[in-house]
Amino acid sequence: MKIEKEPISGQYGKFKIDGIDYRIYWEEAGQGIPLVCLHTAGSDGRQYRALLNDKKILEKFRVIVFDMPWHGKSSPPENAKVGNYKLSTDFYISQIMSFINGLELVKPVVMGCSIGGRIILHLAINFPDKFRALIGLQSAGHLDPYYDISWLHRQDVHGGEVCGGIAYGLMAPTSPESDKFETMWHYMQGGPGIFKGDLFFYKFDGNIGNEIKKIDNSKCPIYLLTGEYDYSATPEETKSLADTIGIEMIKMKNVGHFPMSENPKEFLKYLHPVLNKISQLPVFSSCPSTIYD
Repeated sequence: MKIEKEPISGQYGKFKIDGIDYRIYWEEAGQGIPLVCLHTAGSDGRQYRALLNDKKILEKFRVIVFDMPWHGKSSPPENAKVGNYKLSTDFYISQIMSFINGLELVKPVVMGCSIGGRIILHLAINFPDKFRALIGLQSAGHLDPYYDISWLHRQDVHGGEVCGGIAYGLMAPTSPESDKFETMWHYMQGGPGIFKGDLFFYKFDGNIGNEIKKIDNSKCPIYLLTGEYDYSATPEETKSLADTIGIEMIKMKNVGHFPMSENPKEFLKYLHPVLNKISQLPVFSSCPSTIYD
């Protein structure tokens, strides 16, 4: 009996991030313009399974998805201890740039969801010349606390089930149940305290405030897409963000906080036109002889 193989390859590599060696796992498929995808807090790169299998995208884009340190198949560094993990803005930027530089990617597109949708704003402020374009899914400049994150790492509570329950509640009632379950299942497998540590960035350290006014869309095109059912990074919050930058936002119907995994079929209807626009941008790298067609 023949199996149906997917066009995805995965591998490990050692990356030095802020002077420390990390063993990072990533998967990729396709060829062409590099598209680096950033997963959400407490989860891993499996969220982008649909993109890694989408023939239309893979014709023009090299889709690359890495698991952040401490997440998925990327282990913590040597001598790490449970309970010490806390994601800062600086460390998040360092791991993204170290990964891009390590793979020698020239002018990649970076797309991130939730915390990834927040960090692309920081990338736009600090490194606008390094990217062909930036895509924010469920992007918000700040987050008003709406639940007690101490429940995410306690000895008397099953953290994985709590994380899964929170993730499930952020998904749209219209999303397919099988995709919602898989999204929740990934959250239930996260390491102790990792979701909580990521939310330190999302709720506190990564708040961008008035810095958002420094973003210049003419230097690096930014695209913002948000699901209508998200009560974390709400459509209203993304719309306010887009208005400040001076761009349009795309409100996606029938999806919540995890569009790429909870309802990939619906999500791709919105993503395809955005990637088509990006593929037509005549972007030069720092080396004048290099251009992506």
